Amino acid sequence: MKSKIIIGTRGSKLALWQAHFTRDNLEKMGIEVEIKIIKTRGDKIQHLSFDKIEGKGFFTKELEDALLGGQVDLAVHSMKDLPTESPEGLSIAGVSYRENPADWLVINKGQEDTSKVYQLKDNATVGTSSARRKAILLDIRPDINLKDIRGNVPTRLQKLKDGQFDAIILAAAGLTRLDLDMSDFVVVKLNTQEFVPAPAQGVLAYQTCTADIETRKIIKRLHNSEVAAVTNVERKVLNLLGGGCHMPLGVYCELDDKGYYHVWAAKAATWDGRVKRVRMSSGTSFELAEQVLAALKQEA
Repeated sequence: MKSKIIIGTRGSKLALWQAHFTRDNLEKMGIEVEIKIIKTRGDKIQHLSFDKIEGKGFFTKELEDALLGGQVDLAVHSMKDLPTESPEGLSIAGVSYRENPADWLVINKGQEDTSKVYQLKDNATVGTSSARRKAILLDIRPDINLKDIRGNVPTRLQKLKDGQFDAIILAAAGLTRLDLDMSDFVVVKLNTQEFVPAPAQGVLAYQTCTADIETRKIIKRLHNSEVAAVTNVERKVLNLLGGGCHMPLGVYCELDDKGYYHVWAAKAATWDGRVKRVRMSSGTSFELAEQVLAALKQEA
C-alpha cells in the first residue's frame, strides 16, 4: 500500500479545513500526508461574479492539472464546485459525509425585520454571486437588491460587518466547519425544500488519477456510499442540463429510512428569471434524475 499521499488543495481557510480533515482521516490509516496549496483561476479573479468568468471548473481546473501532471496524488474539492464530468484520466474516487446542505442568510444585527420573510427589511441589499441563490431569493422576495460578493467566507463576513451589505447568503457547511464567531449577526437558517441547495452542497469529493489504483483503493475506505447515492441524483440532473456550478439550479435529494428517494429542484433560465419548482419521490434512483429533468422542462 502507498505510504505517502500528496493532497492538492486551494488555499482558503475552508479548503484547508477540507484538506486537513482528509489528512487526519488518512493518517488514522497509517498513511503519511503532505498538503500542497494550488491557486485556481477562481481564486485569482476576484473582481468578477461567477457568471462572468468563462468556462466551467474555475475552482478546480488547476487542481486537476496538478493531478494529471503528477504533482499531487489526490485533490480535495467542494463537490458543488466540481464539474459533473471529470477530464480524461481523472475520476472521483470517493465522497465524504454530508455537512448541513442548507444555505444560511447572515444579516447584520440591527438590519433585520422580524415581521418580514427571512427577516430581511424592505429593499435590503443582499450579497451573493450565485445565480441560483439570486433566482430563488428574488422568487421569494422580489423587492430585494442583489449585489455581487466575492472572497472566502471570513472575507465575505468582514464585508458584511463593514456595512457593504445588509445581509449575505453562505453555505451552512462552510460556516459550521470553520466554527466562526457569528455573534455580530442574525443567522436565518433556510429550509432546503424551499431554498433548494446546489447539487452536492456540503459534500467533499476526492479526485484521483484513474490509473492510480493504489490511491483509489485507499480513498475507497473513506467513501460514503449513502451520500453518493443522493449526490449522484443531484449531479445527474445538473449533468443532463449541461450546466456548470453557476447555473441557476438547485437540486436536493434525501434518502429516507425506508429506502425512498425524495428530490426537490428549483431552476430558472437566468438569475432574474421565473423559478420552476419540482418535488418528486421514488422507490429507486433509476432514471429519477431524468424524471426530475422532464418535470422541470414542463410548462407551468
